[in-house]
Amino acid sequence: MVDKVDIINYSIVIASLTISISGLLLACILKRLDRWTKRFFILFFSGLTLYAVSDLTSQISLTLLDERFWQLSKAAVFFESLFSSVLMPLLTVYMLKTCRQSFHCLLLYSVGFLWTVYTALLIVTQFTTSIYRVTHENVYMRGPAYPVLLIPPVLIMAVNLVGLLRRRKLMSAKEFRTFLIYLLIPMFSMVIQMNSYGILMIVLGSAVSALFLFVFILNDLAQKSIEEAHILAEQKLKLRTLQINPHFIYNTMSNIYYLCALDPEKAQRVVGDFTNYLRKNISAIEKNDMIPFSDELEHAKAFLAVAKARYESMIFVEYDTEYTSFRVPPLTVEPLVENAVKHGLDPEQAPLNIWIKTTETDAESIITVENTGTDDIFPQSTGFIDEKEDNNTHIGLMNTRERLKTLCSGTLTITGRDGGGIKATIRIPKNKDR
Repeated sequence: MVDKVDIINYSIVIASLTISISGLLLACILKRLDRWTKRFFILFFSGLTLYAVSDLTSQISLTLLDERFWQLSKAAVFFESLFSSVLMPLLTVYMLKTCRQSFHCLLLYSVGFLWTVYTALLIVTQFTTSIYRVTHENVYMRGPAYPVLLIPPVLIMAVNLVGLLRRRKLMSAKEFRTFLIYLLIPMFSMVIQMNSYGILMIVLGSAVSALFLFVFILNDLAQKSIEEAHILAEQKLKLRTLQINPHFIYNTMSNIYYLCALDPEKAQRVVGDFTNYLRKNISAIEKNDMIPFSDELEHAKAFLAVAKARYESMIFVEYDTEYTSFRVPPLTVEPLVENAVKHGLDPEQAPLNIWIKTTETDAESIITVENTGTDDIFPQSTGFIDEKEDNNTHIGLMNTRERLKTLCSGTLTITGRDGGGIKATIRIPKNKDR
């Protein structure tokens, strides 16, 4: 006959079986788990599943079947006790793996010895009645020596707890708390079950602690994936930041070479400007965050100074940048003026005019870079492309858009300019430019 305690036990066992099977399926299908961790949790949840199945079998056999099935009940109780004991040594293995320690150590040897003693006691129990027995009437009964069977598991928990405390400096605070909770839940469950005969608290405690451990592993895996993605994004951003046109370097060095003989003072100024330009470019790759607009403007001016050394009478720049109290991603303005010179300057046409202006609203800091130049094949001739296009010629501007979006939720828009040329507008939310 099924009573209230049996109903509670059935609920506990079914919940534990659901947890163990769910964990086993997840461990099998998750691709982000490394091979060792995957195999460990497959083994771990397989043991927990066999534990829950054995427990469910013993519950059904003892409460719903008659005396003809007493041997089934005895076998189910044996395997239930055996599989439950496997979980703690597995925890020891995982703890050592987390601490990056060898498995050939006193901790694992001690736990292995205690587990062997427990298994031996469990086998002996099948031939005695002093610890527990299943009668021929299919009734489970504890014997006077039943507490002896619990000594090895309790000692395993204690040894694991001491081992954990001694290794807390070898793991993160989160890992330490996870292992500690995994140990304490079954310990409290065992104390409750010893004082509440009939209720399967150890089964529930084992399943809950196993689920807690696995959820931690999944959460840790997710955090590491996010961190790896962030690192990769930063590295990608850094690699794309340094976009120095090799032709620009070649032409500049050639100009300096000829100026050394024709105009040494001018050559010296160009070397200084070019050095400043290179320093700004190389410095930008080391930046992981926003920089003052004044630094970015200085970078753009360094480029323009070098460019004007070659096309002195062909490039004219006007600045309206009184508003500078905001920050921008590195290499935002400089690529705009570089593209203006590269694609807007034509020695056979009128001189190139560039206007750099900063304004603000209550919500945004705004930078505009306008330039004259040919726009008969707009936007290709001016060097600007739509976000959906992929063209190596315009990768500097694509990177500018990416940096703005990633670092400050900013935008870059390109429009035609009245009278010819183009107008580039950068908008940076004020809550992002500090």
